[in-house]
Amino acid sequence: MKSHCLPFREIPHTTKLLATFLDDFQRVSAFYGHPPTEQGILDAACEVRLDKETRREVVGVLREQNERLGASEETKRNLDRLADGAVAIVTGQQVGLFSGPEYSLFKAVSAVRFAQEITKRGIDAVPVFWLASEDHDLAEVNESFWGTRAGLTKYELPVAPESEGRRVGEITFGEAIEAIVTRASESLEGPFGGEVARALSEAYTPADNYGSAYGKLMARLLRGRGLIFIDPLDARLHRLASNVFRRALNNAGPLNEGLAARSKELEKSGFHAQVKVPADGTLLFYSVHGRRLPVRRRDEKFFAGDNELSLDELAAAIESTPEAISPSVLLRPVMQDALLPTAAYIGGPSEVAYMAQAQVAYERVLGRMPAILPRSSFTLVEPAAARTLAKYDLDFRDLLLGAQHVRARMEQKSIPSALGRQFEADEEKLRNLLRSYAEPVEKLDRTLLGTLESVQGKMLYQFSKFKEKIGRAENFRTGVVDAHERLLFDSLLPNHDLQERALCGLPFLAAYGPELLDELARLSAIPDSTDGRSCAHHHHVLFL
Repeated sequence: MKSHCLPFREIPHTTKLLATFLDDFQRVSAFYGHPPTEQGILDAACEVRLDKETRREVVGVLREQNERLGASEETKRNLDRLADGAVAIVTGQQVGLFSGPEYSLFKAVSAVRFAQEITKRGIDAVPVFWLASEDHDLAEVNESFWGTRAGLTKYELPVAPESEGRRVGEITFGEAIEAIVTRASESLEGPFGGEVARALSEAYTPADNYGSAYGKLMARLLRGRGLIFIDPLDARLHRLASNVFRRALNNAGPLNEGLAARSKELEKSGFHAQVKVPADGTLLFYSVHGRRLPVRRRDEKFFAGDNELSLDELAAAIESTPEAISPSVLLRPVMQDALLPTAAYIGGPSEVAYMAQAQVAYERVLGRMPAILPRSSFTLVEPAAARTLAKYDLDFRDLLLGAQHVRARMEQKSIPSALGRQFEADEEKLRNLLRSYAEPVEKLDRTLLGTLESVQGKMLYQFSKFKEKIGRAENFRTGVVDAHERLLFDSLLPNHDLQERALCGLPFLAAYGPELLDELARLSAIPDSTDGRSCAHHHHVLFL
């Protein structure tokens, strides 16, 4: 396997805040607790202050949860280390169907690798994966796109009306999951296809929900790497985090004011606020009859949907039924780090950006913030795609320039070989012919050289367009360019997005097995600086 790095500033739609975070952290350091480096993690580890009793109770819950997921011996040993005082390198993800997008795996191997590196530096660290089972946006987790022999294939679980608004970790699949698992499993190809199919069928059963199935599948795929999973949808964890909920409730006004001020700071600095905070909002959700509803403030009252609650009633709910309370996206990391001795959180581009706002909640509710690091980022190029890129003299950057650019390049390269050699020879003759005019024209009138260059550019442009038309005619006759263009975009830039955000990683594991995870881990290094030069902060194009 070979790879090359691509700075995120060269990738379309990269936000200015993320690009600055990666290339010039000093400009945004006021919005974060620590720099995204190994030293930043070590400094954050020294600030961890987790109550011993909280640690003991959390580890007890995690032992039960990971046992249900089929924990390996390595995970059990890491739970012992966590109980004995290790810090946590945490990542997490929405519990998407069939493990969600590829980058779920990238996050997991990043956490494993970073924990190993920090341990080598003398601070015991274990990797932890937060299963976002409390999210209620079902449309974001009920589908999965795979690269298959038939092309880009979508697997989707139907949404029952009664599931709308519920936390996804509370939605069991029922029998509908079986046919989808069968179809997906049958599409897996490669020497490890049977192993991945078994993991899939064992995890996604009618009795499971999005959270339990995701956790079981990831535990099987990453077996032996010591990753600890935490499912926050547990009444005991909510009870342990109830102090976070109380502080967020009692300081709802000041928190909202602080977040509004942070949004203005970001905008004044030329960035944007990733999360819009409504003026009447709080950082809490309240589950009413199974539906997860945002808690809003009006005057001295609070509202969850049509349900009116006083401050005392909400406070009583936190005491009596803390599992009914859940955090918003800006409070979730604070809840996480009230339960875990987090030295670093590894997040995707959006997470890194919204942590600039979450810092306000960290400071006011928890009093500390871990180091925030970007997850490792990859585009995996399989041999068929690599051969197609080489055939048309393309690289990944060409695809980022758009389909029109790629199509023109492909059409020029697709003309019959004999005719192509004639075009190349005649193009060189044309260039030489036009160059031969330069000296006599310069002697006659130097000001005409610009006109000569313009004439040359127009003639070569028309010559190039004629080559494209020849290639288009060849494709019309054979359809080869259409097929190759579809292959490249379906596999490398599916749905006009980075592969890691669109495709599921299971077909890759079926084809390449654990060795692929080992290679991803090897390339997942902790950045050693914040000047933008570290390849660890870049997107890796990995040829398999």
